[in-house]
Amino acid sequence: VQLQASGGGLVQAGGSLRLSCAASGLTFSSYGMGWFLQAPGKEREFVAAISWSGGSTYYADSVKGRFTISRDNAKNTVYLQMNSLKLDDTAVYYCAADPLGLGRVPERYNYWGQGTLVTVSS
Repeated sequence: VQLQASGGGLVQAGGSLRLSCAASGLTFSSYGMGWFLQAPGKEREFVAAISWSGGSTYYADSVKGRFTISRDNAKNTVYLQMNSLKLDDTAVYYCAADPLGLGRVPERYNYWGQGTLVTVSS
């Protein structure tokens, strides 16, 4: 199983980025997918999750109204659209696959991508 995250980079506060995570080696449409972030020296935090069908989503309070998670099962890809980025959003972002769907803790997730760095500057 491989989850390949991409799309990170350097962006100014208030700007936008779109992260992608391409999955292979698993039946993608059978898994809920999630995004987590990890800032330097801190624990991994939940950002957003989406059900296997895309019909249900869940967000951390800190990103509600700014981030949108979506998926394309035909492309085995999950996305995270990040708008109105803040300095506090700076972190490595990880995508992960959850066989039960909509998990909000890392322990629910079986497979993890390598992470993509998002840096928000002032």
